[in-house]
Amino acid sequence: MVVCSLACWRCRWLLPLLLGLAIIMGIIALAGRGWLESESAPYVHQASLWESCTRGEQDLNWNCESLMDYGWGRAAAATYLVGFVILVICFALAVIAFSVEILRFNFVRGIGGLLFVVAAFQIIGLVIYPVKFAEEIPLTGDNMFSWAYGFGWASTVVVIGCAFFFCCLPNWEDEVLGNIKPSYYYSSPERAPYLN
Repeated sequence: MVVCSLACWRCRWLLPLLLGLAIIMGIIALAGRGWLESESAPYVHQASLWESCTRGEQDLNWNCESLMDYGWGRAAAATYLVGFVILVICFALAVIAFSVEILRFNFVRGIGGLLFVVAAFQIIGLVIYPVKFAEEIPLTGDNMFSWAYGFGWASTVVVIGCAFFFCCLPNWEDEVLGNIKPSYYYSSPERAPYLN
């Protein structure tokens, strides 16, 4: 029976696949209008990373204000977007690294270091946004940071996990490349009479 873990050449695509998942969650966070929403009816407020929209209780049309008019809005969007761009670059580098037969483990460790940079940028953006939003934008009713903001944090958590695995993968170089001879364990004849 063969156990397939991250230290297995056949499973080398698991890490790039996880990075692809983080990219998808990052796209949802960047495009989603659910960073902040009204918690209950009447739904009078919703916001994305880029704009904040409000409406009256009886009004059907949203009045939107760009968050790019605020310094903190530009900072939150820029830091999250820079982290996302570096994440896409790391994904491309990971696909290249795991496509070649002779894996360069220092290269893999470099991808892990870049992923920590991605996580730092994304965390900065994800912390600036709610703190400054609550201070600068007048909120009416009960509001909550919603699904798109959650996807931003989910992407960041996946990136942090992948960063640790990319940094630790060179420690299992022989296992990944299949350079270790299998070990066979035999019990004594008294314990296993069927081997006689």
